[in-house]
Amino acid sequence: MDSPLHHFELHPIIHLSLGGLDISINKAIIAMWIGLALVFGLFMVASGKGRLLIPGKLQSVLEIAMEFIQGMVDEFIGKEEGKKYFSFVASLFFFILTCNLIGLIPGSYTITSQIAVTGAFAVGIFLMTLVIGFSRHGGHFLSILVPPGIPKVMIPIMIPIEIISMLARPLSLAVRLFANMTAGHTVLAVLFGLAMTAPVWIGWMPFGFTVIINGLEVAIAFIQAYIFTTLTCVYIGDVIRLH
Repeated sequence: MDSPLHHFELHPIIHLSLGGLDISINKAIIAMWIGLALVFGLFMVASGKGRLLIPGKLQSVLEIAMEFIQGMVDEFIGKEEGKKYFSFVASLFFFILTCNLIGLIPGSYTITSQIAVTGAFAVGIFLMTLVIGFSRHGGHFLSILVPPGIPKVMIPIMIPIEIISMLARPLSLAVRLFANMTAGHTVLAVLFGLAMTAPVWIGWMPFGFTVIINGLEVAIAFIQAYIFTTLTCVYIGDVIRLH
């Protein structure tokens, strides 16, 4: 039986290089292109152009999803401030969700199982929150490192703790999504491998667990996209309100 981690290995499909830089196309890149195309198509359906007076099933589902995301943005960022970031948050949610679901298709690839991908998302969001904080509050943004009401004698102790806490945000954001998607797919690969190699009279047991866990993975795909997006909204709301 192959290693359960072989699913995460990447091999070039089309070898390309640019100035000595390897830009070969592999399964991860193709999966990302497909994810982007699907999200673009969903937003085209949900946009004003082509919106039906009596919405169909897909349009109704997308409108419900948009209202759900709007509620998330309003709660954690604010109704007025949230308008600036709604498009970004919605795009982030749908892209991560789409990539998570694409990874459940046999023969495809889960790009969110790569720490480089989730890390790039997390670091980008962290840097974005710093830009928002400094552009909105200037030097006063650094007051976020001093919790309100803390005694002055505790400030030298709390500032390093708050700095570590802020730097841990992108790490936890990246690892949470990467670890959950990797663990789920590894378990599926192990169980499917057992079902293929076990005797017929007992092979149905790991196969049955594979079907059940595959259903759980669909739910996890939604949950992880929701958690990642929610934490993004929380971090943006924190730097806006300096909480």
